[in-house]
Amino acid sequence: MIKEKTTDQIIRELWMAITKLYNEEAAKYGGTMAIGYVLLKIDPQVGTPSTALAPMLGMETTSLSRTLKKMEEKGLIFREKNPYDGRSVLIKLTNYGCDMRDKSKETVLKFNEVIKEKIGEKELEIFRNVSQKMLKIVNDRDIF
Repeated sequence: MIKEKTTDQIIRELWMAITKLYNEEAAKYGGTMAIGYVLLKIDPQVGTPSTALAPMLGMETTSLSRTLKKMEEKGLIFREKNPYDGRSVLIKLTNYGCDMRDKSKETVLKFNEVIKEKIGEKELEIFRNVSQKMLKIVNDRDIF
């Protein structure tokens, strides 16, 4: 097999480690990383159309539906008819959902603060640039 780790393996290991870290932190509050990300994408003042959430999160609609159901059961969100589009439903945060959204935001900001502190702005900027270039290559299907 390949002696060196491949680029995709490094990215996968990093993402899995980040996912584990976020899930461990979210579990302290009875949540998951997926719930935290959804909370961050819901507009706390007016709500967000349910149809807009999946593309914003890069999630399949079935996965999002399960996550929204869990969130509703936990009292984080509620659904309301969209006053501007009768076919659409707005996902809105409860007071508890707003509190957990704030906690999710604090967690993400703390993660980014510590990474920037330990890696340095210059190296982090290089990482961002390389990541954006790789994303473009993959999205453009400029590989196979």
